Amino acid sequence: MVKIKHIITAVFVVIIGALAVVFFFQSEESKVKKQFNFLSKRVSKEPDEKKLAMAVKAKQLQTIFAENCGFRADIYSVSGNYTPQEISSLALTAFSQYSRISLTFYDINIDITEKRIAKVLVTANLTARLATGEYIDDTHELECILKKVESSWLFSDFEVVEVLEK
Repeated sequence: MVKIKHIITAVFVVIIGALAVVFFFQSEESKVKKQFNFLSKRVSKEPDEKKLAMAVKAKQLQTIFAENCGFRADIYSVSGNYTPQEISSLALTAFSQYSRISLTFYDINIDITEKRIAKVLVTANLTARLATGEYIDDTHELECILKKVESSWLFSDFEVVEVLEK
């Protein structure tokens, strides 16, 4: 009986230790990837989501953007600089126009400079269904810049990279 208690205690201590190592000793690359996962989850929307849940997601988006976040998509003739509050407002507008939204990131290549800047080249896939029923499926290469402010990586620039097709 005493041995079982010791074994259970030892297993519990090992699990706690492993979780602590993973949590406290993450690489900077994994912290940057976490920001992309966070963005993906906060931009997603399911048809049965309530307005309050969407408002909370939009508000949470503000926490991952720098005070002045640039966006440039020449193929859509769109460019500008946005505050986190403006991004949140744009997200709320999108949530109201779409019944379903899914944003997925693939092939994340991260280059962290010693100046607390991460340059990321990533493939983004946006699938969505308008409230009218129209379906959207867009895939683009993005070049993103994240800046480390205190201990957090914040998105500060997005650019849609034109890829030549065969």
